[in-house]
Amino acid sequence: MTAGPPNPRPVALVTGGGTGIGRAIAAGLAEDGFDLAIASRSAEHLQAGAEELRRHGAKVLAVPTDVRLPDQVDRLIESVRSEFGRLDVLVNNAAGNFIVPAEKMSPNGWRAVVGIVLDGTFFCSRAAFPLLRGGSHPSIVNIIAAYAWMAGPGTAHSAAAKAGVLALTRSLAVEWARYGIRVNAVAPGPVRTEGTDHQLWISDAIVEAVRRGVPLGRFGTPEEIADSVRFLVSSRASYITGQVLAVDGGQWLGKGVLDLLDASGLVDAPPK
Repeated sequence: MTAGPPNPRPVALVTGGGTGIGRAIAAGLAEDGFDLAIASRSAEHLQAGAEELRRHGAKVLAVPTDVRLPDQVDRLIESVRSEFGRLDVLVNNAAGNFIVPAEKMSPNGWRAVVGIVLDGTFFCSRAAFPLLRGGSHPSIVNIIAAYAWMAGPGTAHSAAAKAGVLALTRSLAVEWARYGIRVNAVAPGPVRTEGTDHQLWISDAIVEAVRRGVPLGRFGTPEEIADSVRFLVSSRASYITGQVLAVDGGQWLGKGVLDLLDASGLVDAPPK
């Protein structure tokens, strides 16, 4: 396909942009004046997401894509080139996750999550590179998680994949700095969406245990994650690359003995 004339508005591509955090990120970028390309394996999710995003005044291109498959990713980027003639921001948000002990994880379960998260992030970044290199203040933001540098018991597949994306983020930040492409990551804490309620926060007991592990005492919202992405792709972050912004209410810092002290009543006790 032949590229059309460059779009006068900046263009962002958000994978997994039809639902949840990805849709919130795309909506935030639309509010900031971006036109959008969104990608997902589900055409139904894409259609609903695109309809919502258009209400923000953005031109929206929705392309069903399995980011695990390089040929589909290449077609996605070619569609962006043909529709907009440019790409300024790539948000690698597509992900998969579910809770399972490592010893019970099937090879297919492992491959599915690692394929979407790690392979998909690399395939999309590599394919988008030529367009990004010609963009205005080009930027990539990868969505990871704090267990990329900690531990993810029960989600070893996702933790391993996110750790790989963290290393990839830093590597590409150095390699592609010469082209003016900034590469950063956002590490969300626990966020409730329809998808995470189905795959992760599957009982009230889990929700409460997770909430208690967050120093701020609550789950985050998709919009709070979106705001961090909006900052990182903006001119206000023009000297930031290779970094990870944890947006998690302090979860990765841990509460240590705070719960024990709270249970004993010492937290509110006056100092002696």
